[in-house]
This record gives sequence, structure tokens and C-alpha cells, in this order.
Amino acid sequence: MVTVLIEVLAVTVPAVMVLMAGNVPFTWSIPAALAACLLLPLRHRTPSAAAALCLPALVSGLGWPPAVVALYHLGRTTRPPLMITWVALATVVPSAFVIAREGLPPGAALLTVTFSLFMSGAPTALGALITTRRELTASLAEAHRARAAELEAREDGARAAERARIAREIHDAVGHHATLIAVEAAALAATTQDDDTRDTARRLRALAKESLTEMRAALGLLAPEPTPGLEGLQPLVDRARAAGLTVTCENHSPPPPAAVGRAAYRVVQEALTNVTKHAPGATAEIRITAHGDRMHLLVANSPPPTPAATTADHDGKGLHGLSERVGLLGGTLTTTARADGSFTLEATLPTGHPKVDGDGSTKGGSAPDHATA
Repeated sequence: MVTVLIEVLAVTVPAVMVLMAGNVPFTWSIPAALAACLLLPLRHRTPSAAAALCLPALVSGLGWPPAVVALYHLGRTTRPPLMITWVALATVVPSAFVIAREGLPPGAALLTVTFSLFMSGAPTALGALITTRRELTASLAEAHRARAAELEAREDGARAAERARIAREIHDAVGHHATLIAVEAAALAATTQDDDTRDTARRLRALAKESLTEMRAALGLLAPEPTPGLEGLQPLVDRARAAGLTVTCENHSPPPPAAVGRAAYRVVQEALTNVTKHAPGATAEIRITAHGDRMHLLVANSPPPTPAATTADHDGKGLHGLSERVGLLGGTLTTTARADGSFTLEATLPTGHPKVDGDGSTKGGSAPDHATA
């Protein structure tokens, strides 16, 4: 709509100016100028043809209104050599005709040429300047984007290098201790005569090896195994029971999307870890239900037999990471700590269209999975 309006104005305004002319040099001046106005739309297809059609009107003395429009578009769309050629033609042709017809003296002839040069050169130069400005603006924007991309690439490289350095430090320090725990647990299992101690030592060795494997996978030193979903819930509960925790588990939810299942697995894993650390001897209850397009997960533990056992340092990092993981999926996480030492963790997760990364993992995957709550 705007383009059509501009085109109408580009034709009608010069035509009105031609019709308002008081001094008509020739009887054919107005028809020639109006014809040049009506043919101005041709400038979009062939700018040079539109400028050429204005030359007879310029000779007639009334062709400057359409010529200004044609030359402006010529400056917007053509290269300098062609612009200079048409400016010269629009200057020389009408000037030579007027000088020859009127027999003008040198001073008047110079003024006529100067006027024609200004009338033809100004709109052409204006069109060229606007085009140049737009090209420079586009070039500066492209240079800015390239600079921003370069800075981002440098920052990504610096972050990757720092992550690699931190990963090496963590692997060398924590990996060394985890390996020693596994070795000493294996030695204890091989030397002890007590069956319970042997079983505990073997579980400790298996957990140390599993922790070492998960740490290496998280640090990118191994190809990481995918985090299990609700299908890994029973092995998780079995390991907790083997560690001495009394756990009851009820799952009444249909299989959720993969990202939701992984988040639910991490929630239960963190909750059981917290019960083991901060409420040893307490019983834990896991209940998973479905309500419409949302899954509700509850993990609650009873008061521990020894109240002093709950004085462990609760720094909240694990629960904070879980809250971010659940929130990125569009869910909520709430916790309730009571004075008697019992604790309840509730999570609500959407099972319709969870927000996940392109690889299908949750965006909160970087949060610590085994941190202490």
C-alpha cells in the first residue's frame, strides 16, 4: 500500500507542477512533459530509458519535474559512470537547445549550464548518497555481527579451556581418592571374615567405581551414559535398601516423556541421598501419581531415630540444582522440613510438552545431581 502511494505521488506531483507552469515555450511542451510523467514507472525496470524519455521534455522547457524523479532513481540504482553520463546529457541537451534558440551571451549561457547541471546533478547525487549510506550501514552492521561472533567464539574457547582445566583438576584430585576408596574396599572385602562387612565393602567398592565413572562422564572424559528415567527407579531403590535404608515405592504414573523421566529420577536420587546422609535410620516413602497432563512426585522420610543425626550441614546446593532442573521443564519443586527431623520433597512435572534441549536432555542437566541438600 505504501509503495503504491509513493508511486502515485511520484507521477502526480511532477504532472501537477507541469500543469501549473505559467510560461509554456512550445505548444508541445505540456504534452511532452506529461508523457514523461506518465512513463516514470518505467524507471523501476529500466532507469536509463526513463531518463531518456525525459530529454524531449527537457528540450521543451517543462521537463525538469519528471527528470528530477528519474535522475534520483538513476542515482539510487546505477553505478557512477552511468550516472555521470546521464547527468552530462541532462545538462548539455537542454542547455545547448536554449543557448542556440535564444542566442544567449556567454554569461547567460554559463548561468543556463550551471542551472541545468544543478537540476540534474543534485537529485542524482542525493540518490547515490542515500544508496551509499544504506550500503555503509549494512556493512557496519555486518562488521558488528562478525565482531560479536568473533568475541563469542573467543569467550567460548576461553570457557572451554577453563572447563578442561577444572575437569583435569577434579579428575586428578577426586579421582585419586575415589580410586583409593575402591582399592581399600576391595582389600577389606578380601581380608575380612565377617559376611556383613564383606558385603558392605563390596557395595562401597561398587559405589566408588560408579562415582568415578559418572564423574569422568560428567567431565567429558568418557562417553556419558544417558541418565535413566523412571525405568531406573527400581534399581535405585534397591541400592538404597542395600545401603540400609527402609524404602517403600509406589508408582501409579504412565511412562512420561524422556526428559521428565530423567528429571524425576534425579529428584528421587537426590531425596534418597539426603535421607541417607541427614536422617540415617529413617524410613522413606516414594509415591508417584499422574493428574491430567502433570506428574506428581512425593518423597517423604520419617523422623530419624537419633535427632542429633539431623545436625549435618544442609547447604542446599543439590535441592537448588533440582529446583532449576524442574523449573526449566515447566514444573515446580517444594520442600518441607519439620522440627522433628522429618522431611518432604514434592515435585510437579508437566507430561505434555516439556522444555528440553535439542538433544533431548533437560536444560537443567548441568546442575549437580549428587550435591548435598
